Amino acid sequence: MATGRFVAYYRVSTKRQGQSGLGLEAQKAAVSEHLNGGRWRLVAEVVEVESGKRSDRPKLQEALGLCRLHGATLIIAKLDRLARNVAFISQLMDGDVDFVACDFPQANRLTVHILAAVAEHEREAISARTKAALAAAKARGKRLGNDGSNLANRKKGAVRGAASRRAKADRRAADVMPVITDLRASGATSLRQVAAALNERGIPTARDSNGKPGRGFRWTAAQVLRVIRRGGDAESARSG
Repeated sequence: MATGRFVAYYRVSTKRQGQSGLGLEAQKAAVSEHLNGGRWRLVAEVVEVESGKRSDRPKLQEALGLCRLHGATLIIAKLDRLARNVAFISQLMDGDVDFVACDFPQANRLTVHILAAVAEHEREAISARTKAALAAAKARGKRLGNDGSNLANRKKGAVRGAASRRAKADRRAADVMPVITDLRASGATSLRQVAAALNERGIPTARDSNGKPGRGFRWTAAQVLRVIRRGGDAESARSG
């Protein structure tokens, strides 16, 4: 029985199919049947007219953004609509979004992790073979690496981790800023009013009131200000 919030993503392969509804109606029917019963809310429906061979799908990115914004699950009619290539797996892993396929309900982020684990296993096997080759070279008297390079690698790893966290925060701000802009245009003149409106819309926070990661907390004026500053809207930050 389905519960929670969902964003439906439909894909048709050609513009003609998109205009005629060929294939689209079947996908919508599958989603409707899957969600039948339970306590759920379909936040949005996004339609992509695109070739399955391409990975640059703007509507998929829009759907993932809506899922992040509303704390929703991405729902698709058929798994092959998304999982035909590694590019999608990469997008989904980076997007921090759960998903469900109507024709394969057991498939979810765990499934994607398993697919990624297969690739990871292959990388580890390659790494093991490389280390064995280096060890053999060292045994032959060839000088390899130094402590300085190891320290540099650790520093690079820390920098990449910090960059990844900043990228996630920037992406979240980009998802929320259009909503904040609409609210301010509709008369929410203070940060507190914007926070109250976000709470009324049921849009979850990505962090608690102290800035620590965690979903489901209520918006505060301080959180709204952090998003506005990260989104680069200095004028809104000053006027709040």
